[in-house]
Amino acid sequence: MLDKLIKTSDIDIFATAEIGIETAKREVWKVEPSSTAKNCRNFIREIVDTLDLQPNPEKPVIALSIGDPTVYGNLKPSPETVKAVIDIIEEGLCNGYAPSVGYESAREAVAEYLSYDGVNFRAQDIVLCSGCSSSLEICITALADGNEGHNILIPRPGFAIYRTLAESIGVQVKYYNLIPENNWEADLQHLEAQIDVKTTAIVLNNPSNPCGSNYSEEHLRNILDIAYRHRIPVIADEIYERLVFPGKKFISTSSLHSGVPILVCGGLAKRFLVPGWRLGWIAVHDEIGAFEHIRKSLVSLSQRTIGSNTLIQGAIASIIQNTPQSFHDELASTLALHAQIAFERLSNARGLTPFMPDSAMYMVYEINLRHFPQFENGLDMAKKMMEEESVFCLPGECFQIPGFMRIVLTVPQDLLEEACDRIVEFCNRHYIE
Repeated sequence: MLDKLIKTSDIDIFATAEIGIETAKREVWKVEPSSTAKNCRNFIREIVDTLDLQPNPEKPVIALSIGDPTVYGNLKPSPETVKAVIDIIEEGLCNGYAPSVGYESAREAVAEYLSYDGVNFRAQDIVLCSGCSSSLEICITALADGNEGHNILIPRPGFAIYRTLAESIGVQVKYYNLIPENNWEADLQHLEAQIDVKTTAIVLNNPSNPCGSNYSEEHLRNILDIAYRHRIPVIADEIYERLVFPGKKFISTSSLHSGVPILVCGGLAKRFLVPGWRLGWIAVHDEIGAFEHIRKSLVSLSQRTIGSNTLIQGAIASIIQNTPQSFHDELASTLALHAQIAFERLSNARGLTPFMPDSAMYMVYEINLRHFPQFENGLDMAKKMMEEESVFCLPGECFQIPGFMRIVLTVPQDLLEEACDRIVEFCNRHYIE
């Protein structure tokens, strides 16, 4: 035994010496990131961080840039929502791990919540995720493979996270255009022209970020018809589902019974005003049995993070069932009022064309840059408006549409009015015939 120890020790000493020699040859550490890390880019941050924003010190900053309805504190979750979480915390039964796809009771609650307009989801159709962004990531990863040269179609303008999630795993994105003057409907000819043999999914965002559009049944059917003819599944980003203005109706893609297999992504974040609670979901709508293997992949991919927030899972049935419709109606009415205020005020700005939304939390306006030759692009204009008026809007470059800007409608009404007036003053001051 002693001989063995001596021999082993000698080997270790010599090995250590050799390693030391090799290490000495290296002048510096060099640890290379993975290809996924290299490909992962936050395109909005890349744009915004280059602006070097300096507000006017004489005017308080009004940020119309962040899609978080809770920032200013004027929009709060319902008392019923808050109480549901407090009750679960005090009960103390949801502090441990849950199944990676979520508690059965929580999945049943979401399935029931999404079962309307002739659609019937079951608990086994639901995968709970850490926010809707996680839902989108799992869906894109399940359907597209960068090693196979796959691509997915995403809307332009559209939420930048689609590109981030796809390109980080080597999946190419191809854009299909939305038409501003037609309520931001998809250009159907352009969409179909982008499809090739490597296209594995179409991302459909309705209601839309950044446009605030709400598609008609006819238009949704037209998109789904293209998907059906080309045998391409749809990832339906419906995080703003039912968050439409009074008099409007939200139509879920799953309610149209198109024969297209659809992964519906959603969550509590927007309609219930709790984005930080990180409770999203995937609802599998598959009338033709095309997703047999995809269902298994969704479960496998969900196991990477061992599920979503268990406290919110425990509370979700109570949140959904006890939040009164009046809460949702009041939120929609507030956003509609804010949209009308912004539209009317911005219509007085020379060189701007606002587009009235029907839903969600945003408005987009177009800049006629020909009348603002002192600015190279929307980025330059956004920076100057911050410097002079202390108002920050996200330039259209963040959504792949230069020459436009997006504002959020969730700020308090008085701040929204003040911000719009400052934008008008800025544009009228810099406008050149």
